[in-house]
Amino acid sequence: MYLQSNMIYTITANTEGWELFVNSLLPMITGAIEYTIPLTLISFVLGLLLALLTAMMRISKSKLLNAPAVVYVSAIRGTPLLVQLFIIFYGLPTIGLTIDPFPSAIIAFTLNVGAYASEIIRASILSVPKGQWEAAMTIGMSRTTALRRIVLPQAARVSVPPLSNSFISLVKDTSLASLILVTELFRKAQEIAARTYDFLLLYVEAALIYWLICFILSLVQTVIERRLDRYVAK
Repeated sequence: MYLQSNMIYTITANTEGWELFVNSLLPMITGAIEYTIPLTLISFVLGLLLALLTAMMRISKSKLLNAPAVVYVSAIRGTPLLVQLFIIFYGLPTIGLTIDPFPSAIIAFTLNVGAYASEIIRASILSVPKGQWEAAMTIGMSRTTALRRIVLPQAARVSVPPLSNSFISLVKDTSLASLILVTELFRKAQEIAARTYDFLLLYVEAALIYWLICFILSLVQTVIERRLDRYVAK
């Protein structure tokens, strides 16, 4: 009798767990669509623009441009992303500057992406042979035109793999936004877990969704890299 009742309890628990898994799937996916993915895309695009500007400042021979870029990159790379988020969302209100959760997350992630991606872009630009610059100058191109039409297209191909990895990492980093009240994917999992107390199931489910998103992005990255490789002389 004990064994029989124990089996019935196990089946019931498993059934309830499966129902919870299915019922929580839509809220988590909604959180991903409404916040995780937009937060990733907006931060990455703005971060790339900031990174390009910073990289140009880093390779500049002017100390007036180079020094601020060096300080910015060093400060962002030398501090945890979580601390940066807390400074913007919880720290700035103490000096009278209050920013909503979603914009705060965008600012923090943009600054973070800008610093790391700037080093990728800078290294990619420097990897282009100096002969490319010299050849452009000999046909009358200015340094700006040579950079835009000759150097940057070559540097872009080199920078695609590391930038793609940064983009995928950013998808996972957005889970930190849950700590400043952004109701993204992981925050949804936390809210449901707080009501049901089934933390393991819900956190594993959230991890599976993150993994699926990153897996799809990895496939896209592979396709892009193969297309770019077609233009490389073998």
